[in-house]
Amino acid sequence: QVQLVESGGGLVQPGGSLSLSCAVSGLSLARYAIAWFRQAPGKEREGVAVMSARDNNKYYGDSMRGRSTISRDTAKNTVYLHLTTLEPEDTGVYYCAADLVATLFFTAYESWGQGTQVTVSP
Repeated sequence: QVQLVESGGGLVQPGGSLSLSCAVSGLSLARYAIAWFRQAPGKEREGVAVMSARDNNKYYGDSMRGRSTISRDTAKNTVYLHLTTLEPEDTGVYYCAADLVATLFFTAYESWGQGTQVTVSP
């Protein structure tokens, strides 16, 4: 059974940093790309970053390019998302998702975590 579990969200001040984790079970990071998405209240889910399986290529969405870094630890089957210079507009639920193809289109993904809340506020 595929399971993705996000953690690391919380309250952070503007300009601060946060590291999120996505613990994956039931599939191999050597075959599946893992992506991070976020969704603010009343807005559509948008892609933040994705890492491909075989060649470790990383792709970033426009909204957080330059302020986010995706990485992984295959030994721990965990993917990370490091966020910096956070702004109130970055507030939302951050999700990780798995698919055979590395894409930032959320409709392509069927396996999702439950999400972790990130709130950026003074």
